[in-house]
Amino acid sequence: MDPGFRRGAKRSSAGKYSNPMYVGTQIRPRDDSDYKVWAQLGVTHLCVDPPGNPHHWSLDDLNRHREHVESFGLSLDLVQLPLSSRPIEEAESPHILLGKDPERQREIDSICGLIERLAAAGIPAAKYNFCIIGIPRTERETGRGGSRNAAFRWSRVDQGALPTQAGIVSEEENWERIDRFLAAVVPVATAAKVRLACHPHDPYTPPGYRGVTRVLGTVAGLKRFVQMHESPYHGLNFCQGTIAEMLDDPAHEIFDVIRWFGERGKIFNVHFRNIKGKKLDFMEAFPDEGDMDMPRSLAAYRDVGYPYMLMPDHVPQIDGRDPSGVAFAYCYGYIQALIDALVPPHSCTRPRNP
Repeated sequence: MDPGFRRGAKRSSAGKYSNPMYVGTQIRPRDDSDYKVWAQLGVTHLCVDPPGNPHHWSLDDLNRHREHVESFGLSLDLVQLPLSSRPIEEAESPHILLGKDPERQREIDSICGLIERLAAAGIPAAKYNFCIIGIPRTERETGRGGSRNAAFRWSRVDQGALPTQAGIVSEEENWERIDRFLAAVVPVATAAKVRLACHPHDPYTPPGYRGVTRVLGTVAGLKRFVQMHESPYHGLNFCQGTIAEMLDDPAHEIFDVIRWFGERGKIFNVHFRNIKGKKLDFMEAFPDEGDMDMPRSLAAYRDVGYPYMLMPDHVPQIDGRDPSGVAFAYCYGYIQALIDALVPPHSCTRPRNP
């Protein structure tokens, strides 16, 4: 495998990335047959975790996992740090989110050690979340052909819902906890040359909802975030659907957001999904039926030289014997078709298999 893909893309003197973008997936495989299907579909780059608690992954665990993935002709591009999108009650590293010492420092030290082991295992990037309240949604709504689509309508939310076990977390407290984490892990990631990709808060919620002011739920907050502890290894798991959920007019505003973060080299993974609606009032949709122009979005990623995975994230629930597999397969094909149609072969060819 080309080591450029293993160790991560570099930027030219003009600030652009240098390698091509390609289809990826972050679906947890049910068994080895899913690896075979992805290889057969041409989805050769993955975000897939080893079994067990990430705090406990040894170097041997990581090496075995990478080698197993590569045995199917696939590349392991990303894994998830023990900071997921689950609510605080289910968090793997709750004290980082709660700002509670000395437990917080022990969790941070554990993650720093994990980052160093990722580098030793040849795994170039990791994603993570700063998520206390999980991913709030209202009831599912009917989509194309009777699909069941996730939605969030602020008018239907229990706006007086009680705080989580984290209690009241102000804007200042949230930034302090983020700063403390970044100050410790970004230097380690930079030395190890492992990209850290943070997912935005999904969705935007008004300050104080369930006791928390979600500072990574706005574009301004994300801009502040990526400029803290500046490093080429500190950036975003850029969920286009979540970014759209922050905007009043995502159909028109999304392109400037892609350009701002892409031109600064701060996009390390893309969740290429679409919505119908806007901030506080949306339904998730298949990529071809939402409000954002996804071919034009892909052109924006191409124009900033984005070089990593484009992957489906959430998909509508559909019918059939393998509803999730079919829905995701549709999205993989859609993304690859856009890449083939919009990106000139001389400037963006598909990466080679391992």
